Formats: sequence, C-alpha cells, structure tokens
Amino acid sequence: MVKTDRGTLKGQEPHPAYPNALEYLSKLGYEKLMIYQEAFASTAIEGNRLAEVCVGTMNRLLEYEPISDRYLLGLAWTIRNMEEE
Repeated sequence: MVKTDRGTLKGQEPHPAYPNALEYLSKLGYEKLMIYQEAFASTAIEGNRLAEVCVGTMNRLLEYEPISDRYLLGLAWTIRNMEEE
C-alpha cells in the first residue's frame, strides 16, 4: 500500500486557493489592474525582481494566456498587500 500525503499537491493539481486568487483579481476590475500593471512595469525597469515577475504574470493574465497557480497566487498576494497599505 502506497502512503499518500494529503498535504501535498499531486502532479498537475492546482492549488485549491487558485480560484479565490483569480476571483480576487477579477473583482479589482480592469482599470485597477492596468494601474498595477503600469506600476509593476515601471518598477521592473529598475530591476525589482518582484515587479519583474508580477508584470510578467499581469501580462499573461490580461492576454488570457496560461498562468501557473504559483504565479497567480503570488500576484494576488502582492496586490492584496499593496491594497492594504
């Protein structure tokens, strides 16, 4: 019998919070997402690694390209933190 760790995601299984992160970003609205995209892009030019990754994720999100759950969760968390500050 093979023991499975219920706390580990299987192969291509997305993180269960992925839909919540996508919903959170969707609720922000297109205009606000564009403001964040511009902010990330201008900061990424200066070599900020977080901004580099976030702007790449934003570009894929706005172009309806595939995004890994890990990247989407990171983007949602970053924007959430910025919204709270």
